[in-house]
Amino acid sequence: MTPSRYHRTRYGRYTGGPDPLAPPVDLREALDAIGEDVMSGVSPERALREYLRRGDANMRGLDRLAEAANRRRRELLRSRNLDGTFNEIRELLDEAVLAERKQLARDLDDDARFAEMQIDSLPASTAQAVRELSDYQWRSQTAREKYQQISDLLGREVLDQRFAGMKEALEGASEQDRQAISEMLTDLNDLLDAHNRGEDTTAQFQDFMNKHGEYFPENPENTDELIDALARRSAAASQFFNSLSPEQQAELAELSQQAFGSPALMNQLSQMDAALREARPDLGWDSGQGFSGDQPMGLGEGAAALRDIGELEELAEQLSQAYAGAQLEDIDLDALERQLGDEAAADARTLAELDRALAEQGFFQRTPDGRLNLTPKAMRQLGQSILRDIAQQLSSRSGERRADTTGRLGEPTGATREWAYGDTEPWDVTRTIGNSVLRTVAEAAPGADPVAAMASGGVRIDMGDVEVTDTEARPQAAVVLLVDTSFSMVMEGRWTPMKRTALALNHLISTRFRSDELHLIEFGRYARDTDVAELTALEPRMEQGTNLHHALLLAQRHLRRFPNAQPVVLVVTDGEPTAHLAPDGEPFFFYPPHPQTIGLTVRELEHVSRMGAQVTFFKLGEDPGLARFIDQIARRIGGRVVSPDLDGLGAAVVGDYLRARSAR
Repeated sequence: MTPSRYHRTRYGRYTGGPDPLAPPVDLREALDAIGEDVMSGVSPERALREYLRRGDANMRGLDRLAEAANRRRRELLRSRNLDGTFNEIRELLDEAVLAERKQLARDLDDDARFAEMQIDSLPASTAQAVRELSDYQWRSQTAREKYQQISDLLGREVLDQRFAGMKEALEGASEQDRQAISEMLTDLNDLLDAHNRGEDTTAQFQDFMNKHGEYFPENPENTDELIDALARRSAAASQFFNSLSPEQQAELAELSQQAFGSPALMNQLSQMDAALREARPDLGWDSGQGFSGDQPMGLGEGAAALRDIGELEELAEQLSQAYAGAQLEDIDLDALERQLGDEAAADARTLAELDRALAEQGFFQRTPDGRLNLTPKAMRQLGQSILRDIAQQLSSRSGERRADTTGRLGEPTGATREWAYGDTEPWDVTRTIGNSVLRTVAEAAPGADPVAAMASGGVRIDMGDVEVTDTEARPQAAVVLLVDTSFSMVMEGRWTPMKRTALALNHLISTRFRSDELHLIEFGRYARDTDVAELTALEPRMEQGTNLHHALLLAQRHLRRFPNAQPVVLVVTDGEPTAHLAPDGEPFFFYPPHPQTIGLTVRELEHVSRMGAQVTFFKLGEDPGLARFIDQIARRIGGRVVSPDLDGLGAAVVGDYLRARSAR
């Protein structure tokens, strides 16, 4: 019996682009964070930009990604140096000279003595020694092979600077391999010259790739792509040379002439570099870097490190988004993955998707003057989120009504009634099923077992069985929220909680209690009618004055529009009245509060009270003058005083509104 065969499957990371199983971007969390910044006085455009820069707990922002790119660049500069190839050549030269000395010591002829004198008189410079030994007749086979390795190493290194993988591919290369490289360079230079002359090189490029495509793993599709791939490597080779000390530059220039034992290779490469520089002059050919580490690099490794450094510098600029017309789509995700790993690329991709989704979902809109604003949809989303937080606060307090209870047009009375056409009240299920059972028993045949009759035929509900919950109508409310926007609200950190409160109350009324009419009024040196979008985007005003008098005048105008509605006035403030509206329409400010200001404010509060309004003051802070004023006026007009902390302001206002509504 043959053993059963099975197929072993190995799973790896998905590499076909963005993970198709990744969760969608969390727009709600992003919008909450952006909304908090907007409510603190930051413009929506800057708030969006700042969120993308800082990210969140699960996603690195642009600043952290740019910091990682800069840190990686510094590590490359600190950990590496450019002595690798020089050290390797020096070691090969020392080994060749040592082997030759041993051979000459065994040879007794006069020519051996002359050769010893030639070896002893070699210059200290590695490059000059290599050049003087180019015509030397080696007696030691080992020494001849070591010297040939120097020539081959130089050829492979200078090619590896400009063509990917050449150092390894040409190890142990034959003369035929070197000739193939020479032919490729000749054809390449012809192609580059034709391109720089402005000629159509489509056919020439195809012929070139058919003949020499094995040397280009990037698999370019046209001449421009070929130039892009080669120019970056060639520019990095130039930057490598510029990064050397003057002594190292002189040695490398002299050593390179011995690549593959002839200056022909360097001549071809120099011609190629010049053509590439002409085609792509903006790649920083004349720049360099200062390496200071203890890890030596060869010519190819050094050029690769410089390409990495250049790529990291470009990524840092792209991630900074500090240039004109910057977009997240500018970020090279492939380069980011090469340099910082797939997680960094995933974070950048998520940021771009988030930015695009916020725009596509309609959370931002451009005003005619070019400013970016939050849309009504965004305001609803923010209000829902804030109300959800407030609901959790209310539900944790004993005796408080939850803010997420669905509003109805009436409250149950405890009684039921027979359903009539047009009723929208909920069914009383217990009474309805009970009526059906009783009717089924009554309709059973005389003498029949009613239980058996129900078991056989079941219980069928007739429309006459249905009873609905009886409710009584609730009156409409005209709600006015007056919020203090004076200088002290900004200085004491009450600006954002005030806005959150207005946004939550607006969302609650507009979605759950739509029969009520909410109006927002903000007051500082003078009062202004506003809406939730304007209030949310309102920047801090450095103006002194608490003009409650003017705010109450505007509130009465709103209440008069709804004469049959129950008036509700909610006042959020942290200071006693210090301003009033003068007869000429200009605000009058004086501190400490002027008696006329107090008198006019009290008069308007009494007018509001006579209109039947329920007035609630939400006192912020510990201002003794405010406490005295509010306590006295509350007793005078039968109002309420609530002293919440900042975190509980929204819950206090929403809870008070719900209590007042329940009382109605």
